[in-house]
Amino acid sequence: MREHYFSQFLHTGMLFPHSSPRDGIFNTSSDPTAHQGIGGVPIESTNYLLDAAHADPVYRTFLAHPSLRAFIREFTGWKHERLVDRAMLRHNCPGSQSTGIHYDQYFLRDSDDEFLTAWVPIGDCAATGGGLMYLENSTPLGKELENEFLRKAQHLPKQERIDAFNKFMAKDGFMSHDAVEFQNMHKEKVGRWLVGDYEAGDVVFHNPWMVHAATKNEDEKGRIRLASDLRFYEEGAKLDQRWMKVWTHDDGL
Repeated sequence: MREHYFSQFLHTGMLFPHSSPRDGIFNTSSDPTAHQGIGGVPIESTNYLLDAAHADPVYRTFLAHPSLRAFIREFTGWKHERLVDRAMLRHNCPGSQSTGIHYDQYFLRDSDDEFLTAWVPIGDCAATGGGLMYLENSTPLGKELENEFLRKAQHLPKQERIDAFNKFMAKDGFMSHDAVEFQNMHKEKVGRWLVGDYEAGDVVFHNPWMVHAATKNEDEKGRIRLASDLRFYEEGAKLDQRWMKVWTHDDGL
């Protein structure tokens, strides 16, 4: 999957010359901001490569991996699971902006608030390589913050109220990009930021309220982090219909 994804970017200058797409080594002579993935502002041609990668049959087959689906059912006790179509495939080059601090529920406000996110690193990802970090004991904080956001937005029209970018939210949809500052603001309620070394084949699961972000990619080997975000619901749950379409760069979510 990693080799297949990065092979689509060979002509962009993102990969180190003559390196293997499977390794995904960043070309240090390139500007990392020009090669950002989801959440960044890449050059226009990259946007269309990202669109194609999300619709690619190889990726859609990857999302249906039977071992992952079987584990979801075993872990949750659900008889049948439903994956939202808007799964996301994110690459993060060394030196580019990382995903800011958030919890998942405020992006999916028009669905039931009981779902499971699977974060799937595609290839090894060291603790310094842009993987996810989690704020310890932050589930109650996520619920508290969401209740406050919803209270402020209760008089907005529905489409604005469920929007993660409404006037009561940060303009980029994240609560902060400063992990130390955010932790200190809530230090009486939460613990440490937790991060680890991830290996190919690992999957990390979290609930809709757990506060998390991505670390800055400072991988010593220059590896581009690649990972996929998947949201699973129990069959029959209310789904946010905005998320029942394959991701595109201009879908407004």
